[in-house]
Amino acid sequence: MKFRVERDALAEAVAWTAKSLPNRPSVPVLAGVMLRVTDGNLQVSGFDYEVSSQVTVEVQGDADGAALVSGRLLAEITKALPAKPVDIAAVGAHLELVCGSARFTLPTMPVEDYPSLPEMPESAGTIDAATFAAAVAQVAIAAGRDETLPMMTGVRIELSGSTLAMLATDRYRLALREIQWNPDDSDVSINALVPARTLHDTAKALGPIGGEVTLALAAGGAGEGMIGFAGGTRRTTSRLLDGANYPPVRSLFPSSHNAEARVPVSTLIEVVKRVALVAERTTPVLLSFSADGLVVEAGGSEEARASEAMEATFTGDPLTIGFNPQYLIDGLANLGAQTAVLSFVDAFKPAVISPAGEDGEVVPGYRYLIMPIRVSR
Repeated sequence: MKFRVERDALAEAVAWTAKSLPNRPSVPVLAGVMLRVTDGNLQVSGFDYEVSSQVTVEVQGDADGAALVSGRLLAEITKALPAKPVDIAAVGAHLELVCGSARFTLPTMPVEDYPSLPEMPESAGTIDAATFAAAVAQVAIAAGRDETLPMMTGVRIELSGSTLAMLATDRYRLALREIQWNPDDSDVSINALVPARTLHDTAKALGPIGGEVTLALAAGGAGEGMIGFAGGTRRTTSRLLDGANYPPVRSLFPSSHNAEARVPVSTLIEVVKRVALVAERTTPVLLSFSADGLVVEAGGSEEARASEAMEATFTGDPLTIGFNPQYLIDGLANLGAQTAVLSFVDAFKPAVISPAGEDGEVVPGYRYLIMPIRVSR
């Protein structure tokens, strides 16, 4: 194998592929990225039996072939190379990389020991890449991080006709986003639970490319299904989580509310960050709403306290409610709007944060539910 490639294209391809490689692979070859050159195209691939990543880059190919080399090491090297064309050749049990006057020799691993990448499932439809990336970012923040509860670490994708819905919850908050997409079958009705981290990384990579993302789904037994995403020259597949017993979380959204506030998003984020400086990790921030506006306050250890007032439009009886400050900031920061609408039933039931349009009305499509923290005053 021998080829020449532009430095930026190589660095970007290797970085994206290496990002999904396991930190502690079960076998050494899974820490590698596969470089395969055929007919002037370089395929950079990574696979850990759960997630596969592949990107194609145009190169000047002198000799077709394949080499398997440490993914993280190659990513570090290509990122640090000067902005010049890169010449790569497989020589015996080594990979030689030359860029300007920089030269690296890396050990390779046996290509024949590397597992075959799974085929992409059958296409289910397409969606605008930027819309997809923005929607995933809004939802993935609410997914759980506790690996002992794998179901909560996923994002549930619900395909129903031309509507694609995504939900995620860690039991303390819940995010729901609904968008339009282009299904191959207008009567499609499929649910899938995708690992949130994989979905987020994939959407973040495919969003800036533009164009459309192809969503591919194959249903197998419980937890055995696969999902695939393809956009531009990149494709990713991922094993699905077992979502057979996913709780009916949509029912958590209240059907009505008794109070409602409209607040400027950026101001509230800044105020919560400031006030939360005195709060300990498990201490909530208190939001007190009244006709006069909003007061945000928090208390910490050794009598440390903070409070700040800000403008807010509020309808309903005066209300004081406590939230985890980071969960509140996460929801506000991903609204994609300048004004947030906060809807309340009472101080002890979940609140819902929605984006407001320029006319002040709630924009349908995204809702972020956050559980209150009971506080004694």
